[in-house]
Order: sequence, then structure tokens, then C-alpha cells
Amino acid sequence: MKLEFFKNVQFTKLIKAEGRLREFNFRKHLNDMRNNVCSVNVTDDRGNRIIFEMQKYDSGWKIAQSQLPIWILENESNFQQVIEEM
Repeated sequence: MKLEFFKNVQFTKLIKAEGRLREFNFRKHLNDMRNNVCSVNVTDDRGNRIIFEMQKYDSGWKIAQSQLPIWILENESNFQQVIEEM
């Protein structure tokens, strides 16, 4: 039985969205075939957790889902910058 270990990078950033600071949690797998995907999660005003993925393309990081609140979609460039700093 072969064991494989994948490095996981997790970090949190405060980003202003919809007029207030929100805590966005980022997780990226390193040494994995999915190293071009970053998982992001945040809570909304009701405390519900919103989870989405960002995919890396030639032009940069883009949100993979479309059924998200507008305040998330509007901050795509901020998320891209945070992931690139990682």
C-alpha cells in the first residue's frame, strides 16, 4: 500500500465586501493534480457558510461557480490578488 502526502496551505484574509470586513478562508493543495484550484469559504449575514472554488487560467484566478451572491462576484480581483500573494 502506497501512502501519498499532499501539502495543504490554509490561510484567512479580511476583505471588505458589501460595506464591511468579512473573513475569507482560503485552502490550496500543493503537490496535487488539482494545484490550479483554490477553495474559498465565507459566512453570510445569517451565518450560513458559502463555499466556492477559484480556478487558475492563463489570465489569472477566476471564480468557478456562477450562483453566488453579488458581493462575492464583485471581489474576484481581490481574491486573485490574495491567492497570488500566497
